[in-house]
Amino acid sequence: MRWLALAGLLFSFTLAHADVKDIRVWQSPDSTRLVFDLDEPVKHKIFPLNNPNRIVIDLLDATVLIDTRKVDLDGTSIKGIRTGKRKKGMRVVLDIDQTLKPSSFSLKPNDVYKNHRLVIDLKRVGTRQIAAPVKKIETRPTGKRNVIIAIDAGHGGEDPGATGPNKTREKHVVLAIARELEKLFKKRAGYSPFMVRTGDYYIGLRDRTEKARAANADFFVSLHADAFKHPSAHGSSVYVLSDRGATSETARWLANKENESDLIGGVTLEDKDDDLKMTLLDLSMTYQRNSSKGAGSHILNHMGRISRLHKKRVEEAAFAVLKAPDMPALLIETGFISNPKEEKNLGSRRYQQKMAKAIFKGITDYFDEHPPEGTLLAAELARKQSLKPYVVRNGDTLSEIAVKNGVNIKALRRANGLKNDVIHVGQKLSIPRT
Repeated sequence: MRWLALAGLLFSFTLAHADVKDIRVWQSPDSTRLVFDLDEPVKHKIFPLNNPNRIVIDLLDATVLIDTRKVDLDGTSIKGIRTGKRKKGMRVVLDIDQTLKPSSFSLKPNDVYKNHRLVIDLKRVGTRQIAAPVKKIETRPTGKRNVIIAIDAGHGGEDPGATGPNKTREKHVVLAIARELEKLFKKRAGYSPFMVRTGDYYIGLRDRTEKARAANADFFVSLHADAFKHPSAHGSSVYVLSDRGATSETARWLANKENESDLIGGVTLEDKDDDLKMTLLDLSMTYQRNSSKGAGSHILNHMGRISRLHKKRVEEAAFAVLKAPDMPALLIETGFISNPKEEKNLGSRRYQQKMAKAIFKGITDYFDEHPPEGTLLAAELARKQSLKPYVVRNGDTLSEIAVKNGVNIKALRRANGLKNDVIHVGQKLSIPRT
């Protein structure tokens, strides 16, 4: 009898009626995502139909409680959502404007979302899901390419990231800073920015670095504005990947929180084998970690001039988004959004621009000193290293300086951008080395 009672309980649990309490839609460059909020898990079937194009979702023993005509579909691939009752549940029909390939998975409740979620992804058919390489596009007439900086605004879409006391959302703050950073790199010769996330949608942690690698990025910077369990936590931080453990309790806590993003934003790991879970390549990672630390130190130096630093050195933690063995990568916490004062700063456009400029200066300082081979920056550094400084003294003439240093006077003028031979005492000249 006990076994019968237990079986009855299990049977009633698996067939518990589910109510759809909300539907949210997110559009990315690659796909459209729908998220159904449910009070119970639901069994479902999903399949496409054509003439006209539509996606059918059959929900077993479920009821849609909302008016689907009021779901915001602006800017998405979905033209409308229709529902109809069936004997064993509900049918949801998505009218779409192109051929899309559907997939789905379920997510259990977590700290951010208290409901069960059914996630429907609709991907374009016959298009690549990651960005095309940009190094070839950005090659200069000189044959030297630009340094490509991948800018990753953390979180997005279903994953709001941290939320401040006044409801400021991390995903919006970091995207604003990322856009300001993109503007700065676009204006700087020798650099090309690549935006990993361009709007309010979620990208899986591994997909972020894959997009950067597909774009042939030389450097990956992930922007965040996290929260800590104590509102008194404050200051900006810079992190590199560690495979030996976090350097502080805060670093460990933040890494755990950031690595939960896939559970919040909506990523299934069921179709991935262990070999694809970003196994580190030790030798390569040692080099990339050292490069990351070097860039991070420059960034901290500039960030310390506009904000308090949580730590004055580059910290280490096991952030999943940094696990790219062939590319230097940093995660920057621009501040603690859980701190009321820092939340106010992070929500200010002026402060966002200051933060972007500090990060920009740190990155350019590093790459001006350590440019990748074959880049415009490397050629410029080689040119500078081929020159030696000279300060004009009383009685000097340009021709005498040229003779003393064994260089052609035309080459001397060219190296210093001179139109004639007029010079003055104290003027700094660059003498080509012979």
